[in-house]
Amino acid sequence: MKHILIFAGTTEGKELMEKIKHFPVEVFVSVATEYGKECLLKEPEEARAPYAKHGEVQAGNLNIIAGRMKEVEMKNYIRRQEIDLVVDATHPFAREVTKNIKEACRETGVPYIRLLRKPVQKEEGLIYVSSIEEGVEFLEKTEGNILITTGSKELAAYAELTDYRNRCYARVLSTKESVEESVRLGLEGDHLIAMQGPYSEEMNIATIHHVKASWLITKESGSAGGFEDKARAAAKTGTVLVVVERPKEEGCTFEETVERIHACSLQ
Repeated sequence: MKHILIFAGTTEGKELMEKIKHFPVEVFVSVATEYGKECLLKEPEEARAPYAKHGEVQAGNLNIIAGRMKEVEMKNYIRRQEIDLVVDATHPFAREVTKNIKEACRETGVPYIRLLRKPVQKEEGLIYVSSIEEGVEFLEKTEGNILITTGSKELAAYAELTDYRNRCYARVLSTKESVEESVRLGLEGDHLIAMQGPYSEEMNIATIHHVKASWLITKESGSAGGFEDKARAAAKTGTVLVVVERPKEEGCTFEETVERIHACSLQ
């Protein structure tokens, strides 16, 4: 039986798991956090039943491990589990992770597939920037409150804004790391919203009204990342949406990835 390793976020990874769960393969899924592991499992209590060390659990032919891996750990895991094919289904903005996965596959000689998220059609009236830094440069020339929804890892970039502690409101995941980073930067109290997504259009509208946002900055994450709900909420509230464009990548569609895994299972 072939061994497939999927480095997953919470959306494409879950869809892929569901699609291939009846394939004659052993599937190993790596996610960064315990929350990610719970999202992938149908029953939350399954995530609390340890299967092995390092936060790994098993459900059928699925083996799910939680915890961020460095490149050397990826290589060791690929070799230890005798992986035949690696699928990179991580977030389109997780560039460092993708780089490490590619290098681990190159050094171990294991085939690599990059699963691409469905593209987003550009819309009129939105502000597109190539990076968070460029977004910050644009926002520096504006006035009004800013709702930040680009994640906690890049929050430090917004500290370059004049009067950022008064203008900026950060919406981050309700994890210890995210909250601590926000507080470290001085974004706390009313300026910190720690919640677990996904966020509906109505929730986005309520948040925009709550912080009196004139600007909402987000990543071009597609439907999986709630982009469309944010865009509709911004349009209905008169908030200007600033969009950090997705990095250009080469890879496979969801359907092509499933076909590659199926072909591997028949070898």
